[in-house]
Amino acid sequence: MENLLAAVDLGSNSFRLSIGRVVQRDGVPQIYQIDRLKETVRLAAGLDSQRRLDAPTIERAVSVLQRFGERIRNFPPARVRVVATNTFRIARNIGDLLPRAEAALGFPIEVISGREEARLIFSGVAHTLPPSEANRLVVDIGGGSTELIIGQQYEPRQMTSLYMGCVSYSRQFFPGGAIDAHQMKLAQLAALNELESIARPYRQTGWQEAYGSSGTSKALYAILTESGFAKQAITRDGMEKLRKKLIADGRVIAAELPGIKLERADVLPGGLAIMLAVFEALGIDTMQTGDGALRLGVLHDLLGRDAASDKRDESVRQFMARYHVDVAQAARVRKTALSFFDQIRPDDGSSDRQEMATALGWAADLHEIGLSIAHNGYAKHTAYVLDNADMPGFSQDDQDRLAAITLAHYGKLNRAGTPIIKQPEWPAILCLRLAVLLHRGRADLDDLPLSLSVRKQSIIIRLQRDWLDAHPLTEYNLQAEEEEWRKAGFDFEIMAR
Repeated sequence: MENLLAAVDLGSNSFRLSIGRVVQRDGVPQIYQIDRLKETVRLAAGLDSQRRLDAPTIERAVSVLQRFGERIRNFPPARVRVVATNTFRIARNIGDLLPRAEAALGFPIEVISGREEARLIFSGVAHTLPPSEANRLVVDIGGGSTELIIGQQYEPRQMTSLYMGCVSYSRQFFPGGAIDAHQMKLAQLAALNELESIARPYRQTGWQEAYGSSGTSKALYAILTESGFAKQAITRDGMEKLRKKLIADGRVIAAELPGIKLERADVLPGGLAIMLAVFEALGIDTMQTGDGALRLGVLHDLLGRDAASDKRDESVRQFMARYHVDVAQAARVRKTALSFFDQIRPDDGSSDRQEMATALGWAADLHEIGLSIAHNGYAKHTAYVLDNADMPGFSQDDQDRLAAITLAHYGKLNRAGTPIIKQPEWPAILCLRLAVLLHRGRADLDDLPLSLSVRKQSIIIRLQRDWLDAHPLTEYNLQAEEEEWRKAGFDFEIMAR
């Protein structure tokens, strides 16, 4: 298993599992896909008018994930990443599905933002294309959202995720599968309205090559080329011919559309309407298809984490620069906080311990970004930014954890809605608070003046009496810290000898 990675993409139309084998060639790691599973779930089709998933759809999703879970049951957690997209983002009762889905699969699920989805899609497509300095446009029409990215090499320059997809548009504009000219026009106009805000900046950035990824693009390519509507590409003229045929037939007749897969028939009208609008809004005449997609981007992201080039580390560095963080102070706090964490959670090789230690390090790096907004209540500003900003590489769960740790890193412990004693991050919060307290003078420490031990909800700090007598401000702050933790339901003892 050491050279295998697994990526699970929980899309609004299909669930996909990809397994890649990592091979080193001349010191450069490469991924070769060795197994894939795909099942059509139509998650977005299970949303009612209140954006709640119905019971049959939830059961169908859980059943598929049980099968996926069997395939990756023996994978180490660090070599699996599961990402969920638009329907997981918008479903109001996702709490009914998420715990059951994670239990069925056996791995945690990251609900990623639209921009993170776009970044991973571009990475997946770019890694399947020949090297080029040209700007490339990638369009991915999913079941509930559409991502559009312009980038160069492997780096995106423009990213957006729009709330329109082949499943949602097919349900909204072509109920029961009926197609007519009026409804097709309405669907295209709705898509053009979504695209209006990005059309101008995207045209200004420009691109030399356009690629479509995932199911809708591949379906259109297969239908257009095998039906003789276009030659080796998705073209505006070819899609117009397909549009006219669908309107004339009044529905999708799969037997008369060479290249179509039966599971694509129901969602073809919505996908076609969106792609026609994309071509019109951005002035595209011809588009090729890219073999890579979200799941391949996830595999390459996993490979980067494994090779110590985690995209999240890069995002942290960029945020530190953007918000003018005092790098020396952040390094002091990081070192001390992680030293405390090693004392209370020795490295046992477990993934949850490593994840918490990693999150604590990032929180130490970023805990002062709120100072660039205002000193008063800066922890709240820090937490708000970390919870709501686009942070490439981070899932929303990652960002929630960072926000929770930094929100409570000084002052009153009861700022958050959830009592601190019930937050799984409380040991990291304790370590960060003590590190910030010790480095209030923004100076290095030759040695840690205190040791820390934790047993359940009992916290003990041990230090030398002569050191404490020489640092009255620190003694005062430690006494205030003792009071805060006691109010939060902990036993807190300072032992000076």
